[in-house]
Amino acid sequence: MFQKEEVRRKHIRLHMESALTARDKVGVQDFVLLDAYTSESAFLDNLRKRFSENLIYTYIGTLLVSVNPYQELGIYTVSQMELYQGVNFFELPPHVYAIADNAYRMMCSELNNHFILISGESGAGKTEASKKILQYFAVTCPMTESLQIARDRLLLSNPVLEAFGNAKTLRNDNSSRFGKYMDIQFDFKGIPVGGHIISYLIEKSRVVYQNQGERNFHIFYQLLEGGEEELLAYLGLERDPQLYKYLSQGHCAKESSINDKNDWKTVSNAFSVIDFTEDDLENLYGIIASVLHLGNICFEANQQGCASIPDTHEIKWIAKLLGVNPWVLLEALTHRKIEAKTEEVICPLTLELSAYARDAMAKAVYGRTFTWLVNKINSSLVNKDFTGKTVIGLLDIYGFEVFDKNGFEQFCINYCNEKLQQLLIERTLKAEQAEYEMEGIEWEPIQYFNNKIICDLVEERHKGIISILDEECIRPGPATDLSFLERLEEKVGKHAHFQTRKLAGPKGRKRIGWMEFRLFHYAGEVTYCTKGFLEKNNDLLYRHLKEVLCRSKNRILKECFRVAELENRRRPPTVGTQFKNSLSSLLEILISKEPSYIRCIKPNESKEPSKFDVFLIRHQIKYLGLMEHLRVRRAGFAYRRKYEHFLQRYKSLCPDTWPHWHGPPAEGVERLIKYIGYEPEEYKLGRSKIFIRFPRTLFATEDAFEFSKHQLVARIQAMYKGCLERRAYVRKRQAAIKLEAHWRGALARKEAKRRKWAVQIIRKFIKGFINRNKPLCPDNEEFIVFVRKNYILNLRYHVPENVLDESWLRPPGLLENASNLLRKMCMRNLVRKYCRGITAERKALMQQKVVTSEIFRGKKEGYAESLNQPFANSRIDEGDINPKVLQLISSEKIQERLQDTAEATHSHSESGLRGGTCQNQTEDRVPCAQRCLYQQLQRRNVSHSHFARGQQAKGGCRLTVQTHI
Repeated sequence: MFQKEEVRRKHIRLHMESALTARDKVGVQDFVLLDAYTSESAFLDNLRKRFSENLIYTYIGTLLVSVNPYQELGIYTVSQMELYQGVNFFELPPHVYAIADNAYRMMCSELNNHFILISGESGAGKTEASKKILQYFAVTCPMTESLQIARDRLLLSNPVLEAFGNAKTLRNDNSSRFGKYMDIQFDFKGIPVGGHIISYLIEKSRVVYQNQGERNFHIFYQLLEGGEEELLAYLGLERDPQLYKYLSQGHCAKESSINDKNDWKTVSNAFSVIDFTEDDLENLYGIIASVLHLGNICFEANQQGCASIPDTHEIKWIAKLLGVNPWVLLEALTHRKIEAKTEEVICPLTLELSAYARDAMAKAVYGRTFTWLVNKINSSLVNKDFTGKTVIGLLDIYGFEVFDKNGFEQFCINYCNEKLQQLLIERTLKAEQAEYEMEGIEWEPIQYFNNKIICDLVEERHKGIISILDEECIRPGPATDLSFLERLEEKVGKHAHFQTRKLAGPKGRKRIGWMEFRLFHYAGEVTYCTKGFLEKNNDLLYRHLKEVLCRSKNRILKECFRVAELENRRRPPTVGTQFKNSLSSLLEILISKEPSYIRCIKPNESKEPSKFDVFLIRHQIKYLGLMEHLRVRRAGFAYRRKYEHFLQRYKSLCPDTWPHWHGPPAEGVERLIKYIGYEPEEYKLGRSKIFIRFPRTLFATEDAFEFSKHQLVARIQAMYKGCLERRAYVRKRQAAIKLEAHWRGALARKEAKRRKWAVQIIRKFIKGFINRNKPLCPDNEEFIVFVRKNYILNLRYHVPENVLDESWLRPPGLLENASNLLRKMCMRNLVRKYCRGITAERKALMQQKVVTSEIFRGKKEGYAESLNQPFANSRIDEGDINPKVLQLISSEKIQERLQDTAEATHSHSESGLRGGTCQNQTEDRVPCAQRCLYQQLQRRNVSHSHFARGQQAKGGCRLTVQTHI
């Protein structure tokens, strides 16, 4: 027994060592299990292997790395959702459903709040990932009919927000131009009951300007393409986007990958579900149309060099749609109201300032309308039940952006990513340290890049870049983007992560422009152009225009532009400050929740499936902080698992723990790893978990488990199949017995019924037989019918075949008359059939036969036997006779002799050839050369037909005899 166990142990260990190469093809599904975890090349190689096999998901611990495949893979079906529902996080291959299900199960079991942070650059698949998570919750969570509307509104809020907040960029056809945080609220049963959405920093500048190859927000094109003719006529719009300045700057109004008409239908349907009224939609469409009309306003300089609007066609449409006075609007676009204490001065604007005022109005109207839209959706998602709820948050935020030219928007976005990276590293480190301390394992300090120094550079009060920008915006005197750059050099020029052309060394100056500064982010260095920083940060709307909008009759604008704003003389906070404050509130929300992370990667710029751009992906790995996160996660031990789970999975590898271990799980795991052969440096045992240091150790254990599992499965299958077969046999046997009993009963009942029927029939026929000679009555009716039928059916097999056949089936007594009639009819039919079958030639032969019969009947020996033989046409013609014989015959003498011979023969046949005298006489009279022996003549039959013809021709005077020579 001991030897067998030793052989089994060696076999398991051998298999553990040999099966490790099986993962070389598709890589590992968790980067933590990489041996060379500090190598960026190993990271990339593992990612490439999995991407080439269409395995787009990989873990770094509990963080999910997702590579956009740019194709449908069929991995988002309902069956896939059910597969991941309620399954342990590491039991199945990596998937976005595993992240969603893990967060949902932890929320339900621990009754705490969670959030899922989805980040990545434009086109990496962040929006699609958030959609898949929402769909997973919608399908797998328990649902009641009353909460169906809340679920539908939650799902359909996405297409509405995408229409108003997404646009086509050079990198992505459906790029989110705003940050979105969505809370999904669940009741104590885990049923989604409501939600709440917060938006961040919508890119308002896109409303008035787009780069080459880019488009404005989707809603403008959807309205022109899918709107009804009556609606467009009411809004004063044409279908051609090229007619509008705000839509034609990118020269990309039509895009083959975007179906604006179908998207308009989807958005219209979503409006009806989210509870938008007709009045809401009319006001909303009016605002969208007014933005397009604003872009078409053209300014011209008058004699004083001030701006004027010669064509007021667009002004009238805007005034109608927004419900404002057209002349007041016209004045507000070309003049500026300046208040000095108690006086108001109206100054005309230059062409540049008028264009700025127009664009500022368009951006302000669209930006505040988007905020109103988000609030409207939130009001439809709010749950009126105020009982305690748990939430799962979805943060779909823009990823780190590095373009050839980076502006104010990229500065804010990258600042946001710095804060989120700081949160990720701190939460991961904190979680790791807390777990080690809780398990009683010594914590080893980890060196990592702390980006708090960069966050402070941007946001520190009075010293940070945002504070310096705000000061430059509000200080008296002419403030420009260049003066802002000079202030930065003065205030933060000595910071190690800040650099300008003036502060850079000789090599760095060549890559930095005069209007640019460079920040050294955690993801690398980024150069920002200060041009437009002050304008975009100010985002000022002239007071005169604000007054016009506050007096608008459009209900949405009334809610967006309150009259109270006009009474507040304080300067509104700048865009940078607003963004910093909203980001701080967002981080407070995230810190209060348990995190899950999804990092999205774009494999190539051309959006081609199966194309893996190493340079682009290496860049994203860097600025997503994946290597840093992996280093933190791998510090110390690569794998940890609770004793119960580890023992439950691998207990089949040790005979002491298989099939059941009845002691403490920690002792079972200790005995299991000793049996397998773990080295002391490969693992540590904590209070409730086992920690495995090297991935190779875990792989070996997993491979041994796979080998053992096949053996166990074969045994279990054999036992189970035997059990099933025994059960099936018992069921079949019981069924057979029951069937046999029922079948025998059925047969017995059928036999009894048949016998009863037979007795009744026999009784009827006996009674009928007794009364067969009586007149037809009920007693003998059936018997007589049977006898008749039986006789008629039998008679068909005994019908005579010809007129000479006299056989006939003997009839019963009661059918004798009928039988006689049938026999006569049958004979007549046979005679008629026979007569109709006789041809004219045969009829003539038969007539000759009758004539001959009258002559030879009773006179010729063997005549009776020749009656049934037809006449043969054997008469000798002259052409058949030898010429010499014919010459002799032609003489009169020979003719007479032949005639005498024939007469003698005839007389001999009449007298029965008496005495033989005639024979001798004939022989003497015929020459030897032409002599016919009587014996030969006697054996020949005289042709009756020839004789008859001779008699008819010569009146019986001559008989021509033909013999067969």
